[in-house]
Amino acid sequence: MNNNDVFKKLRVALQLRDDQIVEIMELVDFRVSKAELGAFFRNADHPNYMDCGDQVLRNFLNGLIIHLRGTKEEPKNPQEVLAKNKTAVKNNKKSFSATKQDKPKTDRPKSNKPKATKADDKKPAKNFKAKKPAPVVEKFKFKSGKKSDS
Repeated sequence: MNNNDVFKKLRVALQLRDDQIVEIMELVDFRVSKAELGAFFRNADHPNYMDCGDQVLRNFLNGLIIHLRGTKEEPKNPQEVLAKNKTAVKNNKKSFSATKQDKPKTDRPKSNKPKATKADDKKPAKNFKAKKPAPVVEKFKFKSGKKSDS
């Protein structure tokens, strides 16, 4: 498991958004952009993938400690911080779904084609032939290298 995997798993487990991660990094005076974070969270085979270095992960973990526990002068309860993150995620999802529902359905251009009737939908094409699914396992003959007398 590399640093990118650790970073991804912490992000998912703590339900952190990119802007929250940027704020956490700023707590330890480490600047990182959202584009760099996106490069860390990409698949390894993606052209924009970037390895997460030890320094980036170390600063994130140090900032995460301050984010969750607070400082000696201003301590925090980690459970309260995590609960705030969860409610923020839920509110974000609700607002996202609400904006999807609020959009009028007239955005689509109307076509002048006549609507198909139910009888038209049920008719198969004239030259339609059902294809048999390809076999999942291919048949093969096992040769052990020994000659048989048969």
